[in-house]
Formats: sequence, C-alpha cells, structure tokens
Amino acid sequence: MSAHVFAIANQKGGTGKTTLSMNFAAGLSQRGRVLLIDADPQGSAVQWSNMAAEDKPFPVSVISVGGHLVREVERFAKDYDFVVIDCPPTLETGVMQLAMQVSKTVLIPVLPSPVDLWASIRIIEAIEQAKIKNRQLQPYIVVNQLEPRSALSSAMKEALDEFDITALKNGIRRRAVYRNAAVDGLSVYCVGKRGEPAVEEINEIIGELL
Repeated sequence: MSAHVFAIANQKGGTGKTTLSMNFAAGLSQRGRVLLIDADPQGSAVQWSNMAAEDKPFPVSVISVGGHLVREVERFAKDYDFVVIDCPPTLETGVMQLAMQVSKTVLIPVLPSPVDLWASIRIIEAIEQAKIKNRQLQPYIVVNQLEPRSALSSAMKEALDEFDITALKNGIRRRAVYRNAAVDGLSVYCVGKRGEPAVEEINEIIGELL
C-alpha cells in the first residue's frame, strides 16, 4: 500500500465523525489524491457528496464499501496518496476494527465533556487489538464542537489525561458553517470567506498530523 490511510472512528454516535471525515479529506485534497470510503451503513458521507451541485462537485471521490473493506482499501491505496475511512458508530459489526487494521492513523472525534469522552472508552480496547496486527497504527483524539472563546474545562483535561491516547493540540470549534456546508454538499473549503476560520482549523489538524 502506498496511501496514508486514516480511519475516523468512535463507537459513540453524534461526535462529528462524518463532518471531520469530509472536511479533513477536502483539506488533504490540496496535498494529493484523496479517496473517502464511507464504511458507515447510514451512508452519510455518500449522501453529503451527492448533495453537491453538478457544476461544483465535492473535491474528493466518495465511495461506499459494504463488505471486504480490507481488500478494497488495499486495492485503492495504490492509486491515491490519502485514503480516509468514515467508520460506523459501532464496534459490533467489526468494520471499525478492520478499518484500524489497514490504517496508519485513527482520529477519534469527541465532544468537549468528560461524560462524552468516557462514553468513548471502549475504543481503546479496539485500538489495542488492532495494534496486534497493525503495529504502525497511531491514534489521536480530536476535540470537536468547542465553544468559541472557551477553554477546555479542568474536568475535561483530567479526563483526557486518563485516556492513554494523545489529544491533538488543534480541535474543531462549534461553527454553523460546518452544518451549512454539509447541506449544500460542500466542504468548508468551498464556501468562501465565511469558511476561512474553519479551513484554518482543519489545516492546523492536517499540519499537526503530517
């Protein structure tokens, strides 16, 4: 495999996996060829890209993969610089575990509250299992929906310290532009000046990882 494969994963729903996946992939597309694999049966990423206007298509190829995830990733990885896998919000199907077996990096979006973070704790065991087959796997927490002008609470910082996973210095703020871009089938890179603060924070996340 030649592509850098990223899995965006959390067994807890509602943490912003698809929002991160789509905008992260759009940011990566400025650095190379990108494929986004929608491995979630809900198909949110595919629906998002299908909302794009014909004259303004989503900047990244988005495909749905039902079965044989490992085989499909290995097949496509030869033709792309980056592959982003939007995982389903469950550990029960085994898809998330398969995604982590073929990924170099797994990003775990969490909401900025200790309760939400603790609800994500089962993913640690899944990551440790994946590392048995994939020693290069690097997990990172991405704090999502940070309120503007508010720092992480001391309780959240303590909860992050309890996790044996590095939290990225850069997170994602709660911004209406993320929701508005999704409705139009766009990334924040395609909405002009109002998207610039969001673009900056996605670029900072990419810069920290690459």
